[in-house]
Amino acid sequence: MGDLFLVRHGETEWSRSGRHTGATDVPLTGRGRAEARGLVPLIRSHRIGAAFVSPRQRARETAELIGLTDVRVDVDLHEWDYGGYEGITTVEIQRTRPDWFLFTDGVAPGPPERPGEDAEEVGRRADRVLATADAALANTEGAVVLVSHGHFLRVLTARRLGLPPSAGALFQLATGTVCRLGTEHGRPVIAAWNVRPGPYSLHG
Repeated sequence: MGDLFLVRHGETEWSRSGRHTGATDVPLTGRGRAEARGLVPLIRSHRIGAAFVSPRQRARETAELIGLTDVRVDVDLHEWDYGGYEGITTVEIQRTRPDWFLFTDGVAPGPPERPGEDAEEVGRRADRVLATADAALANTEGAVVLVSHGHFLRVLTARRLGLPPSAGALFQLATGTVCRLGTEHGRPVIAAWNVRPGPYSLHG
């Protein structure tokens, strides 16, 4: 099993204000574009065998800015469908649901085009992405890069480690960062997490 690099897109106006951003196709801010460009040396220091990206523009622009080529769009890499909580912050939701927690409680139903997902549904998408990534790893040399979104990548990490989707709650993930999922003695591990340019690296 080869390495997976997980890239969360750079900052957007909605991520900065804490608004749940699923299907809404908001662009990167200037800071978000700078965050993405800052990841270039981290990515270029590794051999990349394949790359996949969410269809949302904030992810596609991040993939472009970090210099990925031959990137394939995978619709399963889109962010959690927040349904009726699209565009709403956790603070606002908890005014009427004080104990609400996304990873265990899911979301309120939304309109037909975005009905909402619970953690198990997001987990099934993550499993499909992991199957696609593993097929790519088996047929190429180098790492596989997934450019996607915070909550989705947290669920995907949980699934890679053999944990339930709700365990994604354990993995805080900032915008404009890269993580590496590798193996130790044949078992999946987190080799690097929430990495930005600086004294740390993806090499461990």
